[in-house]
Amino acid sequence: QIQLVESGGGLVQTGDSLRLSCAASGRTFSSLAWFRQAPGKEREFVAAINWSGRNTYYDDSVKGRFTISRDNAKNTVYLQMNSLKPEDTAVYYCAATPRALYGSSWYGGNEYNYWGQGTQVTVSS
Repeated sequence: QIQLVESGGGLVQTGDSLRLSCAASGRTFSSLAWFRQAPGKEREFVAAINWSGRNTYYDDSVKGRFTISRDNAKNTVYLQMNSLKPEDTAVYYCAATPRALYGSSWYGGNEYNYWGQGTQVTVSS
């Protein structure tokens, strides 16, 4: 059974840090990403990473604050979130596909076949 299980969310204050983890099971994935959805808003791309970890992609709103990484031996992807802001408050979802993505396909939610259940991140002001 293929599963993606996120962890690490929580309630923090502005300026704090959190590290999200997403453990995959059942198979390995070439492309991994994080998306988020705030209340009343559409799901949005946050960050993505290729198999080797050499190529990473970020939404402009998190560049310089968030870092995506992966450990293929553990089949796990991470999202280190620093300098958190209230506008980062959302449910964060891990997404995966066995395909190698290119160009703008990294940013589209429809490109990812598998999704986790989400983990809540709340940043208080």
